[in-house]
Amino acid sequence: MSLASNISEKANLIWAIADKLTGTYKPHEYGEVILPLTVIRRFDCILVDKKAEVLAAYEKQKDLPDPDPILRKVSGYAFYNTSKYTMKTLLDDPDNIEANFRNYLNGFSKNVLEIIEKFRFGGHISMMATKGILYNVLKEFTTDKANLHPDYISNLEMGYIFEELIRKFSEAHNEDAGQHYTPREVIELMVNILFTDDGEALTGSKVTKTLYDPACGTGGMLSVASEYLQKMNTDLQLMCFGQELNDQTFAICKADILIKGGDADQIRCGNTLSGDEFPKMQFDYVLSNPPFGREWKNEKTAVDKEAKLGFAGRFGPGLPAIGDSQLLFLLTAVSKMKPEGSRIAIIHNGSPLFTGDAGSGPSEIRRYVLEHDLLDAIIALPNDIFYNTGIATYIWVLSNKKAEHRKGKVQLINANQMFEKRRKSLGSKRNDIPKTAIDEITKMYGDFAESDVSKIFRNEEFGYRKVTVERPLLDEAGKPVLKKGKMQADASLRDTESVPLTEDVDEYMRREVLPFAPGAWVDESKTKVGYEIPFTRYFYTYEAPRSSEEIKAEILALEKELDGSLEEIFR
Repeated sequence: MSLASNISEKANLIWAIADKLTGTYKPHEYGEVILPLTVIRRFDCILVDKKAEVLAAYEKQKDLPDPDPILRKVSGYAFYNTSKYTMKTLLDDPDNIEANFRNYLNGFSKNVLEIIEKFRFGGHISMMATKGILYNVLKEFTTDKANLHPDYISNLEMGYIFEELIRKFSEAHNEDAGQHYTPREVIELMVNILFTDDGEALTGSKVTKTLYDPACGTGGMLSVASEYLQKMNTDLQLMCFGQELNDQTFAICKADILIKGGDADQIRCGNTLSGDEFPKMQFDYVLSNPPFGREWKNEKTAVDKEAKLGFAGRFGPGLPAIGDSQLLFLLTAVSKMKPEGSRIAIIHNGSPLFTGDAGSGPSEIRRYVLEHDLLDAIIALPNDIFYNTGIATYIWVLSNKKAEHRKGKVQLINANQMFEKRRKSLGSKRNDIPKTAIDEITKMYGDFAESDVSKIFRNEEFGYRKVTVERPLLDEAGKPVLKKGKMQADASLRDTESVPLTEDVDEYMRREVLPFAPGAWVDESKTKVGYEIPFTRYFYTYEAPRSSEEIKAEILALEKELDGSLEEIFR
């Protein structure tokens, strides 16, 4: 049996325990019980071998101000449990199952307790006890189908199993899945791109790198990146940092990292925009899929306060419209770049490419990114690959350590048609990006060559000057009105023109304006510089309309076919 089949089978066995929840819970609620119990069971299996030693050490050390380091050392892990119970011994006293189970949970170390609390699992314990199913559910989690001991299931396998359970929960709850679950093939593509140019820096022994996700969801980005680097170099240590707003999603992420044997202390719960948990910290890599089109009214006070700090804070370049926080996450990522070099891969929808006129917050943010040569590439993804939206999405790749041949340039890759249809839709997810397409897109990025789906532009080609064109105010005799020797402008004839930065304004005026408005001039005091990335326009292919003769022939053929059908009906 293949690894994938084995993992899927084990995940299905665990998920099948949800049969015991039927009647008490609706199918889309099963994950709220199955996920935390899977986490608890894995911890239980890991700790059972050293249970007696931990209890003995706890009796000796419990009066110390902080016995935590000693108990971690005895357990051999970053967590432990000081309750006398295990999940199996809980079954010896069915009449007191609820009280004993709570005692057992309260015996966990603080980092595990935080996970359980964020799952809001206490209410589910009461619910299952009241409905008389708590004992049977816990019993199912102690059978062979839920044997999660490390001797039976490795950390790598456990990570995959937990990811599969998260996916099942996402399927059952697909209207909300996209808010905390990014399809694995999208993450794999992002990770491939992120590490493409860093092969040499990631080899050797005792290499330590840092990775940050400001909207880490269930931790998929961090997990896939860790797996990728482990395959590349088993001696490499990747330190993961993440922040997540949603309590349950945070709990899943932190549990997943602990389950895999990682250090989850740097996964923080909170609002990244209003309360950065990693202020002034910088990272080697940033990888993220922040929410699309989510307003930031609730964070406005804190964001405005930080924006007043200018470049001493995260939001120095400007602020986006209040209805969409995407560019705030982009600025957060940029603020985390190390001076010696960092790389970013972040997903956005189409609006950050072009919204906002010259001088507006969004335009100024794009201006900052492009004029500082931070934007490396943008990759258009296929539609319908996310669970909760079918709209166009893009991977922005940023770097402040571009290779020499990429400096001053941006690569646009149109991978919109590189997908395969799913046999069964999951919410809005109707398409997948196959492995062959991931490899092809990664190669296109690495090759940095132009083709029908890969185009390369100089940074300044995305910029323009929005100039105000004035025309003279005329008196009744049709002569220009002068005031103190200066020609006066007719406000009713005032207009604007967008002149590419690559063009001379005077030449543009001579060619595009003066032939139609003699005497017009540019009021240079009102000129603003703007930036936009009209991605779709660059890949638009003109298709000539069909000839009238072709259309006429098709209509006549349809009429003839219709006549025959009508004749059959009325015969």
